[in-house]
Amino acid sequence: MAIYLRGLMMGLAYVAPIGTQNLFVINTAVTQPRKKAFATAAIVAFFDISLSLACFFGVGALMEALPWLRKGVLAIGSLIIIWMGIGLIRSKSGLAGDADTAAMAFTVTWINPQALIDGTMLLGAASATLTAGEKLPFVIGFTSASVIWFFGVTTAISLFSGKITDKLLRIINIVCGAIMVFYGLRLVYSFIQLMCRA
Repeated sequence: MAIYLRGLMMGLAYVAPIGTQNLFVINTAVTQPRKKAFATAAIVAFFDISLSLACFFGVGALMEALPWLRKGVLAIGSLIIIWMGIGLIRSKSGLAGDADTAAMAFTVTWINPQALIDGTMLLGAASATLTAGEKLPFVIGFTSASVIWFFGVTTAISLFSGKITDKLLRIINIVCGAIMVFYGLRLVYSFIQLMCRA
């Protein structure tokens, strides 16, 4: 049980910070019917769990072995995040309304270089400290954190979505979009630093 709780706490620490996944889930919960909001939470949780498992079981080793892959993910991912942020700032409705939910969920998870790098460092390092018998309860712990978090956020936001006016929605879109653009620019800066060190 202690190893499960350790995995759960690490999973929550990994998924809770505001990033593109959380902004996507929040925006969907604010702008879409509850059924679509929960479907989105399930899809994002699925992709988050798949990414977490890949990080835990060694995708980081692949990125370390192939520096061009890391640079490519960082460059392309940062531009996609900036593009999504600008689209959200310009949008009068929600990010999820006009887009394919599964494709967007995949993009904000697997094409997010920060998620790949953070997941690799956090979960890859954790994997190295566990015995063979501890790995399964740890994996169950950190994967259940994704389900708990994304469904919890969706439930909390959906309860108040009926009180959100068009004006407030516009403000939420601008704030979320600005955060995504800033986040993307920070990743571009990380890419430039990486290229300068090469």
